[in-house]
Amino acid sequence: MYKFSRKLPTALFQRSSILLYNIDYGFSFLSCVTAKSFQTDAADVLRKRKFVPPAPPKMAEGSLPTEVRVVVCGGGIVGASVAYHLALLGWGKETLLIEQHTVGGDSPLCASGFVGRYEPTYCELKLTEYSLDLIKELTEKNLPTGWKQVGSLNLARQFDRMTSYQRMKSIGKAWGISCEVWTPEECQAKCPLIDINDIKGGLWIPDDGVCDPHLVCLSLIQEAKRMGVRVIEHCAVKKILTDSGKVQQIDTTSGKLSCEFFVNCTGFWAREVGTLSTPVVKIPLKSVEHHFLYTKPIEGLNPLTPFVRDFDGGVYFREKDGGIMAGGFEREAKVAYEDTAVPLSQKERELPPDWDHFHELLDELLRRVPALRTASLDRLSNALQAFSPDCKWILGEAPEIENYYVCAGMKTIGVAASGGIGRTLADLIVKGSTYLDLHTLDVNRFLGLHNNRKFLKDRCKEVPGKHYDVCYPFDEYQTGRNLRMSPIYPALKEAGAIFGQTMGYERPSYFDPNDIKDEFGIPRFRMAETRTFHKPAWFDLVASEYTACRERIGLADYSSFTKYDLWSKEREVVDLLQYLCSNDVDVPIGSIIHTGMQNPWGGYENDCSLARLNENHYMMIAPTTQQTRSLAWIRKNMPSHLKASVNVSDVTSMYTAICIMGPYSRVLLSELTDTDLSPKNFPFFTYKELDVGLANGIRTLNITHTGELGYVLYIPNEFALHVYSRIAQAGQKYNIQHAGYYATRALRIEKFYAFWGQDLDTFTTPLECGRSWRVKFNKPIEFIGRSALLKQREEGVKRMYVQLLLNGHDHEVDVWCWGNEPIYRDGKHCGMTTTTGYGYTFKKQVCLGFVRNVDEAGNKLPVTNDFVLSGHYEVEVAGIRFEAKVNLHSPNLPTKFPDKEREAYHATRDKPGQGDLLSYKF
Repeated sequence: MYKFSRKLPTALFQRSSILLYNIDYGFSFLSCVTAKSFQTDAADVLRKRKFVPPAPPKMAEGSLPTEVRVVVCGGGIVGASVAYHLALLGWGKETLLIEQHTVGGDSPLCASGFVGRYEPTYCELKLTEYSLDLIKELTEKNLPTGWKQVGSLNLARQFDRMTSYQRMKSIGKAWGISCEVWTPEECQAKCPLIDINDIKGGLWIPDDGVCDPHLVCLSLIQEAKRMGVRVIEHCAVKKILTDSGKVQQIDTTSGKLSCEFFVNCTGFWAREVGTLSTPVVKIPLKSVEHHFLYTKPIEGLNPLTPFVRDFDGGVYFREKDGGIMAGGFEREAKVAYEDTAVPLSQKERELPPDWDHFHELLDELLRRVPALRTASLDRLSNALQAFSPDCKWILGEAPEIENYYVCAGMKTIGVAASGGIGRTLADLIVKGSTYLDLHTLDVNRFLGLHNNRKFLKDRCKEVPGKHYDVCYPFDEYQTGRNLRMSPIYPALKEAGAIFGQTMGYERPSYFDPNDIKDEFGIPRFRMAETRTFHKPAWFDLVASEYTACRERIGLADYSSFTKYDLWSKEREVVDLLQYLCSNDVDVPIGSIIHTGMQNPWGGYENDCSLARLNENHYMMIAPTTQQTRSLAWIRKNMPSHLKASVNVSDVTSMYTAICIMGPYSRVLLSELTDTDLSPKNFPFFTYKELDVGLANGIRTLNITHTGELGYVLYIPNEFALHVYSRIAQAGQKYNIQHAGYYATRALRIEKFYAFWGQDLDTFTTPLECGRSWRVKFNKPIEFIGRSALLKQREEGVKRMYVQLLLNGHDHEVDVWCWGNEPIYRDGKHCGMTTTTGYGYTFKKQVCLGFVRNVDEAGNKLPVTNDFVLSGHYEVEVAGIRFEAKVNLHSPNLPTKFPDKEREAYHATRDKPGQGDLLSYKF
């Protein structure tokens, strides 16, 4: 037991700049702060935190070349993997790896060595799958790796965890992963060390294993050197110099050298190294403390003891060197080196063990492994692990500088990711593309706010605890909230909004009129949560919002959507968009065109709407998650002769977007504006600038992105609250109702609308998802991806986007579809669902997804309409298969308020001859 003294330690003065009134010591304590200490501390607080790379303790070994093609900065396992894979692609002699300390560091006490195949997304799973195969390959070459295929045993204490395991088994079977759901007794039979009194069951994955990351790193470096890669240790980067927005030169402690590509694989230092260039490359990352407990050898301990994860207890353990190595993820992590640079050597980086912080995990370990109570402790190691704000890896080309690549945020499983990430980065550098869609891991998924130091400090305390949480649908972070808010946010909160966060934006997920205010009568901030795989608690609330949108008027906040203005003096902006977009954007002023921006392989880099405001002025509306990504894509692919004449401005934060949808929305808006809103004067898929209430300059689009009659009003922020109030007041006689994201999502799923990042990605083409009618092959300017799409049109698509309606599913008792459910055709796996939800009109679970035609040899064959429609379909939900009806195009839902405009428009079509704009004269 600690004993506390009333005597104040001197160190307290060194850490504090000003101390407020204390209940024990009063103001006399404040007076103890001397002027000198105040000035010193104030200077520390006010000083700019600028990263200065520490000088290596030794002179660099080897001479620095004057020029190479690629500089890989960082000699950890990821940097070693990148160098190795560049060498495999023939760039070994053109690659230099620099390391500020020693390659591979010291023999690690700070890595679990776990290599598992199962990850939450297909992309992450394939990366770890390749990593595992690479480690096996190195082992077969008699290179040291420490590899042991011991399998992983994943325990569950609660029924929701078991449901997630059933879902994982269904997905694993579809993705070729061997796994079994076990009873508690089967779990104990595999690992007699564990206590199963509170266990509901487990998931066994036999192909997983453990290795020594240090040995794997050294083996990769050895192979890279053999293929010509040069390695220089004790060489730190000082500056990354650019020319015309591209990497040009690297300044190091050993001198300068020219290069074409720079790869930031510096681990804990990645964010700081990002500041060594102009412009700064933003890499949101923070290091936290992570403990590893080691016991001395335990007699009789099986060296093939599986890697055991008790997710609900937040702990894991494995056999290592005859003893047990264990660790875990506490609910709130401790941020390390908040205001100082992370030391170079691993020995210096190891922090003193914090038993007070570790004790909760220790209790869980003792509860799960009773043998630990009698084991002899060897040590408790306190090391660093780097996390991103969303607990995912960070990789890809930086949006700020061309040919600057990033790989960071490996969490505690760098070795499991390293092989696949090294391969993909090498592919991107050498080939310009890779074998996986990486958008969920791309550094472009972040904004500048995510790199804010204080934001990272708060968020990265929470992130490690999420690592072992049940992956519930629509999961939300508690930290970093109330950051981006539209001007109507207070009004939405007062109306009962329950918020979700996307790209830092507070967006209503649904509305609950109950318990809005706190004990002081102030509207409370409430975060959305689902926390079930069955019927969610918000079901009836969303049903009411859905009904309002279909039968009356729903009001939704679309402010988080990405918004750009693009313009030029002459027709340069038209030429640019014709080159970037697959649809024909040279439409009459006032038209709205929906188009993809394809990559050279025909996949969607962006899926957006373009409103032509004037002859040489467009407004682009894109998914929320595209705010950084789209701008980077446009700038990278803008032809050099247009860069001086085309202006692109991110106006996302300048406009508040309010969508009103429903059969009475035209009548309501007509009461607030002098403009004729009749279909003849303001038809579907067109734009007008309106006066609304007392406000002017409201960019109004006659679309809703859900298929309902309605409008999206892009309102200058200073008018937003006024316009919102006028709409809400005038809409009362129509029983207007707020609608959140969950309701609009349900609307678009029933209408078979595909969204980028959920249904569409960089590998999905318009021809695969019923959007070939939006591709204009005969445009005067050849757009990016045209050749690939022409080839696909000639050869036929190998997968097709479909809508599936589940039969026999009871939404009250059965597990719901939440995405990534396997689809079976005639009893054979043929695809996966993407977006799913309950259809309030269909009264069924509705699944969107892709189906394939694969023969017995695994060859992908063309998928035709006849193939799709001739099959018998089932969707497997947590181990149970439900029969499903398939649709190839957007259905016309039954409605009390038919609208010819909307019925004539199908977002997803099986008939490419259908027109994309309705025949109205402008």
